[in-house]
Amino acid sequence: MSVLPSSIVTFLSSAAAIRNGDNNNSDGESFQKFFESWLVEQNQHLQALISASKQQENNSSSSNFEEQVRVVVEHYEQYYRAKSRWVKLDVLGMLTPSWRSSLEDSFLWIGGWRPSMAFHLLYSKSGLQLEGKLHDLIRGLSSGDLGDLSPTQLTRVDGLQRVIIKEEKDLSEKLAKYQETVADSSLVELSHVVTELMSTNDDRQDSDRRLMDDQIESNFVTKEAKLEEIFHKADDLRLKTFKAVIDILTPIQAVHFLIAAAELHLRLHDWGKQRDARHLYGATTSS
Repeated sequence: MSVLPSSIVTFLSSAAAIRNGDNNNSDGESFQKFFESWLVEQNQHLQALISASKQQENNSSSSNFEEQVRVVVEHYEQYYRAKSRWVKLDVLGMLTPSWRSSLEDSFLWIGGWRPSMAFHLLYSKSGLQLEGKLHDLIRGLSSGDLGDLSPTQLTRVDGLQRVIIKEEKDLSEKLAKYQETVADSSLVELSHVVTELMSTNDDRQDSDRRLMDDQIESNFVTKEAKLEEIFHKADDLRLKTFKAVIDILTPIQAVHFLIAAAELHLRLHDWGKQRDARHLYGATTSS
C-alpha cells in the first residue's frame, strides 16, 4: 500500500478539522502547516534531483530522469490543488501569506511567482552552465544540460514566452480593474453613510449600523468572488508555464531546470526568514 506524502496528510487532517468546525487554528495557519510540510518534501526532491543529475556522467537511462521529473511535477500539482481549496476559504489570507517572508512578499504576483519568471530562470541557468562548459562545447562535446539548448528548443521557448507574457499582462490588467472597484459608487456611498452614523446618537443607530454592516459584507463577498477567480487564473497560468517549459526540455535538462527552481525557491525562503528575524531582533533590542 502506498504512503501519502506528509503534506497531503497535513492537508487532509486540516480540511477535516475545518469541516468539523474545529476553529483552534485559522485557515491560514492550516495552510501554513501544509506549506511547511511541502517545503520539507521539496528539499527531499531537490536532493534526489541533484543525485540524478550526477548520474548523467554515468550515461544513465533517460527513463530514470523522466521518472524523477514526473514525481516532482506531481508534487507541484499537489501544491496548486491545495492552494485552490484554501483560496475558496480565505482568498485575502492567501494573498497576504504570513508564512512568507517580507523578501518573498516583495516579489509576489497575485499570490505567487510571476509566470514569466520561469523564462528568466531558464536563461540564467542556461547561461551559467554554458559558461561552465564552454571549452567542452568548443571541442564539440555535448553537455546535455541547459547549456546545450538547441536552436529548435530556443525558438519554442521564445514562442512560449511571448504567449505567456501576453496572458500575464491581460491578467494584470484584470486585477488593476478589480482594484479600482474599491472606489466604486457603492463603497463610496457606504463609507459616507457609515461615517454619518458614527457621528450621531440616534436610537436607531445600532439597527442602522447592523443594516450597513450587512450591506458592506454583501459588497465584499461579491468582490472577493472576483478576486478568487483572478487568483485561480494566476495559479493556472503559473502551473501551465512551468509544465510547458519542462515539455520543451529533454529529461536531463528538465532535471537541471527543476534543481534551479527548487534551489531558488528554498534559498529565497531561508534568506527572507533570516532577514526578518534580524530586523525583528534589531527592532526589539533598539526599543
